[in-house]
Amino acid sequence: MIGEWVIDGVFIPRVLVVLLLAFVVSLVLRRTLRFFNAYRFIWHAGLFDTAVFVVIAWLIAEAAIGVTSYAIAS
Repeated sequence: MIGEWVIDGVFIPRVLVVLLLAFVVSLVLRRTLRFFNAYRFIWHAGLFDTAVFVVIAWLIAEAAIGVTSYAIAS
């Protein structure tokens, strides 16, 4: 997961891209859960949202490792 992507000569950390993508996915999931009124079954919405964000970021990071050249060598 350590490394950068180069876009038009600008180095962008992979962690930044993963966290931004996880944030967008968690926003969509949060709106979906609010639409279906699922938060009434959740004790602490803030803790739940944070945990979901961490899990989504981890899943995206694991998926991103599979498409880099590092995973091919190992």
